[in-house]
Amino acid sequence: MRVSLAAFCALRTVAIDYADEWSEFKLQHGKVYGDESEEVRRFSIFKENMAFVKEVNAQRNNFELGVNLFADLSAEEFAGTHMGYHGSLHTKGDSALLGTHRWLGAELADSVDWVAAGAVTPAKDQAKCGSCWAFSATGALEGAAQISNGVLPTLSEQQFVDCAGDYGNEGCNGGMMDNAFDFAKHNDLCSADSYPYTGEDGSCKQQSCDVLVPMSAVVGYTDVGHKDEDLMSALGMQPVSIAIEADRRGFQLYKGGIFGGLCGAMLDHGVLAVGYGTLDGADYWKVKNSWGFDWGIDGGYILLKRGQKPWRHTGECGILKVASFPQVSVTSVVV
Repeated sequence: MRVSLAAFCALRTVAIDYADEWSEFKLQHGKVYGDESEEVRRFSIFKENMAFVKEVNAQRNNFELGVNLFADLSAEEFAGTHMGYHGSLHTKGDSALLGTHRWLGAELADSVDWVAAGAVTPAKDQAKCGSCWAFSATGALEGAAQISNGVLPTLSEQQFVDCAGDYGNEGCNGGMMDNAFDFAKHNDLCSADSYPYTGEDGSCKQQSCDVLVPMSAVVGYTDVGHKDEDLMSALGMQPVSIAIEADRRGFQLYKGGIFGGLCGAMLDHGVLAVGYGTLDGADYWKVKNSWGFDWGIDGGYILLKRGQKPWRHTGECGILKVASFPQVSVTSVVV
């Protein structure tokens, strides 16, 4: 049986020992395993991931993969613990939807960056809880509040995990950003300090928290059309909650550059679009993730290709399929 050159190179890469890289990985990320058999299994997965990294990086893409804190997890394991967007969930019926935003032909800025503008809190970590939807929603609400009032609040994701079940969400088992915005319209929003994140489902404790954004401040939310220009126009106003597919190994091991070509459009992860621009002639979306500071670039971000698959209106990793943003009243009081 003849083996292709690419397959032969991949097989040779798998055969590399990777012992030094493994030791450095464990030291850098404080990895300790329960017993020898577990470490052997993790090392085997690590070697497979490193072989994949080498194979992809050899293709001279506009992005780079590398070792990060998730390099000892299989793609299946990772997808089972670090996603959480469920597009099939429904609201309780009292929707806060204000309509759909579409680009109407106004001139679009060449670039937008709400991080640089001070409307984005540092990246947070959802841990092994399917609460990405809550992190995406709080990010959009934080940005909207800052733009309306000049003060950037840090809101509690745990409040959404524990208290938003009546609005169609399921805590660590998943949820939707639109449902979270519906919850925000009908409930005062707590500070993260007074209602800290645990990464587990718990009983609702919002009655005793410090309120940063009162329910009267959240007017509702607006969905976004499915074209590049629709999302660019929305991002010209504020950060936008989006859903993407992030369950594949390339996304898991992203290290830098403008990512594309290694994900589909089967949405499973809620994140926050915080801008767009062009780098070395290539257009991108700037996206804030919820996997902590040690993933991605600039402490928790990824750049996704912009202008991809326009005929399908899905965008890279499905970024154009589901997007929405909350409206926070200018007259609201944010402490």
